[in-house]
Amino acid sequence: MVAVYMPNALPDDDGSSSSGWNSDMNTFYRSPSGDIQLSLENFVRDFSREQAGAWREEIRLLQREAGELLQVRDKSAAYGTILEYRLPYDDRRPDVVVLAEGAIVVLELKGKDRHTRADLDQTAAYARDLRAYHRECHQRPVHAILVPTHAKGLREVVDGVLVVAPDLLDQVVAELAAQAGSSGPDLGQFLHEDSYCPLPTLVEAARELFESRTVREIWRARASTEPAVEAIQAITNEAARTQTRHLVLVSGVPGAGKTLVGMRAVHARYLDDLAVTRERGKPAVPGLYLTGNGPLAEVLQYELKRAGGGGTAFVRHIKSYLDRYVSHPTLVPPEHLLVFDEAQRAFSADKVADTHPQWPIQLVASEPELFVRICDRMPEWAVLVGLIGGGQEIHVGEEEGLGQWREAIEHSANPWVVHGSPETIGVFMGSSRVVRATPSLDLNTEIRFHGTVNLHHVVETLLGNGGPEQMAPLLNQVLAPNGVPFDGIKLYITRDLHAAKAYLTERYAEHPKARFGMLASSRDRALVSHGVDNSFQGTKNVKIGPWFTQGEDGEHSCRHLRRCVTEFQCQGLELDMALVAWGTDFIRVNGQWSHQYASRYRTKGRVVVRSPFQIRRNAYRVLLTRGRDGSVIYLPRHAHLDETWDFMQAAGFTQL
Repeated sequence: MVAVYMPNALPDDDGSSSSGWNSDMNTFYRSPSGDIQLSLENFVRDFSREQAGAWREEIRLLQREAGELLQVRDKSAAYGTILEYRLPYDDRRPDVVVLAEGAIVVLELKGKDRHTRADLDQTAAYARDLRAYHRECHQRPVHAILVPTHAKGLREVVDGVLVVAPDLLDQVVAELAAQAGSSGPDLGQFLHEDSYCPLPTLVEAARELFESRTVREIWRARASTEPAVEAIQAITNEAARTQTRHLVLVSGVPGAGKTLVGMRAVHARYLDDLAVTRERGKPAVPGLYLTGNGPLAEVLQYELKRAGGGGTAFVRHIKSYLDRYVSHPTLVPPEHLLVFDEAQRAFSADKVADTHPQWPIQLVASEPELFVRICDRMPEWAVLVGLIGGGQEIHVGEEEGLGQWREAIEHSANPWVVHGSPETIGVFMGSSRVVRATPSLDLNTEIRFHGTVNLHHVVETLLGNGGPEQMAPLLNQVLAPNGVPFDGIKLYITRDLHAAKAYLTERYAEHPKARFGMLASSRDRALVSHGVDNSFQGTKNVKIGPWFTQGEDGEHSCRHLRRCVTEFQCQGLELDMALVAWGTDFIRVNGQWSHQYASRYRTKGRVVVRSPFQIRRNAYRVLLTRGRDGSVIYLPRHAHLDETWDFMQAAGFTQL
């Protein structure tokens, strides 16, 4: 039996109240509508005249339906009734949540007589996220109901979302409660500030780690990444205790949390106690996250500056770090633990020579060799963590692979110990160094994409050599994991750029913290004429930090959908949803993928492009895996793209 609660008091001055109204259903039904309206207005504060009018209409119809439900189902008097429930961390507010015995019912009301695709997806996302991130919803049915308030007699299911007219709400809620067949959560427990904890974006995680040295605990993310974090801690403690040096390779599928693991490693408090005192005392920052991804470094540094820090304390670009320590061979780094992002893409010696032309030739070596040398300078012990992805090589000079790391540690005068998953350390077998298999260093479950765990399989298959018939079963798993349609991500195709932009703008209109933006391949030569300026001049001056982090009011925000970024600018970063403009540089020709119309690579220095086709494939792999909620793929009406469009339609993508 659900306890009976009086309606919530007006929110405290600090805004800590979690909803505009919460009570049992009987209290909601019997309360004056003006009191409910006043509670909502005091909670939201910055409401508009239109919003106030919508609330008056919604309260009227909701109280009417509550009265009818009370007549047909005795238990409904105790149903928790929550209006404008503010989801912690992202400030979205589902219109109504009803705790109907064992069922959680999410209602989104729209003042219209028919629904749009954006309405469906917004409603579905509320239910999906409650199921994924709310402690009281893990093992309970969560139902998404879209209510067009001007409709009558309507009841249908569209992509897993119930679309119900107001006059049928009482019947539908009664049926869902009866089907649940168990007791529901306590209203107070449901509204507790710690009950809802969504997976942070990479930028959010970096900010939280900077501010508190911890990141919010998410039940699914913790279960997936904690074994790797604990393994790194154990290896670090061993290194400090035995005064040894260790190479730790953390592998995983896209979206599995490798970057989060690396961030946690460099922010770990235990490093402070293990650090060796230098001439000026113990280092203030004994761990450092290094990336060759300039935009990633720029975005993280921009966000850390906004959080009140200098921006570079824990995140540095590989090039600037090497310039400092390679050019000064006697300089001792303050760090003991370095995290090297995308270690399988480390530059070869030829690429390093081209990137650092001012260095004397005797200082030039591959990036793995240079970092092993730098770690050898660290007093007593060192841990070098390499994050290993796959299929992300999009820059010239990134195609050498992990063999460079084996050569680097074998050239060191110090003994090194190598740790990694059994698959990853295969390249080190037969090495003169100690090699330890550590299965927990392989992250094989996607956590970035809410409840979906198969997006990387879909992208691999889409960009592979098979036909459209191979896509259908994988798409079903992504769109409806575990048979629940609204728990999946959204993958749309369209030939109308205006329609794509309109969908995204409407879809996230009530989610001010959401980030959606336009992405495009850097090697396409046709998109500019179709409204997507992916030219070098058009993208080089995009301010990446503000583009990814500013909201609607920001001049440079991605939400405006005016300027696009390329695979080089978005790699390693994420959006809530991506508008992927598909170019003519990677298209279907006679049933196979082709890059015949891509702009060509020019030979630069001593670096030779081994496989332009594979780099194009990898570029689209990057573009298609940036959206946490999914992607809208825009294929212009260009003759070269007709076969690609037909292929995606046949594969089962939904046309927007």
